[in-house]
Amino acid sequence: MQLSTEMQRTRVFDSLFTGYTGSAFAVHLWDGWCWHSSQDVQPECTIRITNPSALELLVANPDEIPLGEAFVRGDLDVTGDILSVFTVGEHVLARPATVRRAILRRIVATTLRIGRFLQDGGLHTRNRDRAAVAHHYDQPFPFYELWLGKTLAYSCAYFRTVDEELDQAQQNKLDLICRKLRLQPCDQFLDIGCGWASLLLHAASSYGVYAHGITLSKGQADIATARIESASLTQSCSVRLGDYRTLRDNPVTFDKIASVGMFEHVGARHLIEYFTTAWNSLKPGGVFLNHGIARSHLSPVRKSSFIDRYVFPDGQLVTLAEAISAAEAVGFEVRDVENLREHYELTLRSWVEELQRNSKVILECVSESTYRTWLLYMAGSAAAFGRGEIGIYQMLLSRLDRGKSGLPMTREDWY
Repeated sequence: MQLSTEMQRTRVFDSLFTGYTGSAFAVHLWDGWCWHSSQDVQPECTIRITNPSALELLVANPDEIPLGEAFVRGDLDVTGDILSVFTVGEHVLARPATVRRAILRRIVATTLRIGRFLQDGGLHTRNRDRAAVAHHYDQPFPFYELWLGKTLAYSCAYFRTVDEELDQAQQNKLDLICRKLRLQPCDQFLDIGCGWASLLLHAASSYGVYAHGITLSKGQADIATARIESASLTQSCSVRLGDYRTLRDNPVTFDKIASVGMFEHVGARHLIEYFTTAWNSLKPGGVFLNHGIARSHLSPVRKSSFIDRYVFPDGQLVTLAEAISAAEAVGFEVRDVENLREHYELTLRSWVEELQRNSKVILECVSESTYRTWLLYMAGSAAAFGRGEIGIYQMLLSRLDRGKSGLPMTREDWY
């Protein structure tokens, strides 16, 4: 069926959004026709459809991946509050297929490809993990600089107030991790998945530790090393390119270990191996802080999603219970668990704002499809945190030394 008249179009959209209770929105088509979910309320966002095939996708096949691809191509765009559009998407996905058969289905040819990483071995082998991490983290460095802020911390910030600046909130997060670990001068500290060395630099300069980091991204390792040299911390900081599993070959053990934003890449089948590696790398009486995203137990397990395909290939979220069970199974004692879900929603909202504010300069660094992919991924993630489908947990784990944790009786020094 071709949607060639206003009456047909109105009928389709009225039917599609029967029972919709979310924020008001509008739909603008390529020929200027417009539909509003409410005639009495100003729309919070406007969905602009520039290609008829994207409209057919939205109605006949509202799957996350093809819709995300349509956004990246520019066939579908969003102005206004991009986060509010995910409520619209959830409604469409929940509609029965009979309602959506007003338009003939037409498959949109895929124009995006992840690349060759799928050829690099089985799921979560070292080669494939290296390729998957490179796919996400090896964008041109100026791209990240333009929206991450001064700290270059690519993980959940810690906001003392909802209107606190991102740079300060990221400093808060770095210091909170150091306080939870109770870093002391001359401690041997390891950061698994150290990124651009934000935590290493803070720990070495503010707490006087010997800070060591590993990352699978060559781009990150090169920038991290340059930042360490620029800060004149080469005597106390180091970064090497490597997989966390290579720690098994390293006889060095550490007083304190952190893993921030790397846990999502491990995979459910490798949780025991991951925590065992951390356990064996930690001195008795040492502590390990694992900072990672976990899905709600009630959230559906999706076999594939837009983020899986185009942003975090091979990423896998487990539940908090699964993470704790694996940590305890290898001998760790759980000392503290904190959910920073609201903080990550605020962080992602800040990143989205910076992406949009710096879009012209960003598009000089990366392609428009890359920019739109990241914009959609961050906005969608913020919406998922806001709905409570996923959370971000800091787990403080202790390797007991003859029953002693080496930790004080209270947490008062953290705050």
